Amino acid sequence: MTKVNLITGFLGSGKTTTLLHLLAHKPEHEKWAVLVNEFGEIGIDGALLAEGGAILKEIPGGCMCCVNGLPMQVGLNMLLKQAKPDRLLIEPTGLGHPRQLLTMLTSPVYEPWLTLNATLTLLDPRQLGDTRVVENENFRDQLAAADIIIANKRDRWSEQDEARLAEWLRAQGKGRPLLATQHGEIDPALLDTPRGPARDLPQPQHHHAHAAPASGLAA
Repeated sequence: MTKVNLITGFLGSGKTTTLLHLLAHKPEHEKWAVLVNEFGEIGIDGALLAEGGAILKEIPGGCMCCVNGLPMQVGLNMLLKQAKPDRLLIEPTGLGHPRQLLTMLTSPVYEPWLTLNATLTLLDPRQLGDTRVVENENFRDQLAAADIIIANKRDRWSEQDEARLAEWLRAQGKGRPLLATQHGEIDPALLDTPRGPARDLPQPQHHHAHAAPASGLAA
């Protein structure tokens, strides 16, 4: 059984730095895998990961959020069947939408293969002062899907940023934990936090043609 977390966040929030921090603290006896979208330009050296007992797999085709597309399903299925990682971290592009990924990962076909733990969403509070970001559908929906919110880049906040973060938390936090950090330095134990209660997430507004779902996970 593979433990799975989504690591989400808008462009510039520090997802890659956080992933690298988590991978640097991977227990030696565990095999980890990272599923990324090449569209996200993640900038992680797959060969370097392999030396540390981790596998990097990219999903071609642009938008990972369109999970009914075969590249996403095939990539995930190959990882689960062939690599059999103890833990899988999925990083959609900063422009990705989490609803469809969460729907797929909680579907019955994956129940024997994975345990979906908490979704961690990175937030740079400085972006709360940018109307273009705050009004962006993906920015809002990624935060809506978060089980744990990681307020990153604390070393760069101003008093205004802290005030905006506090206001956002009062209005949008809905009782979820928020952790403040810098350089993506979070406790790896957070990955074992159980997924929170299911929430009615917004439907993405963009549309693509989808192939019929295909599990490819026969034992």
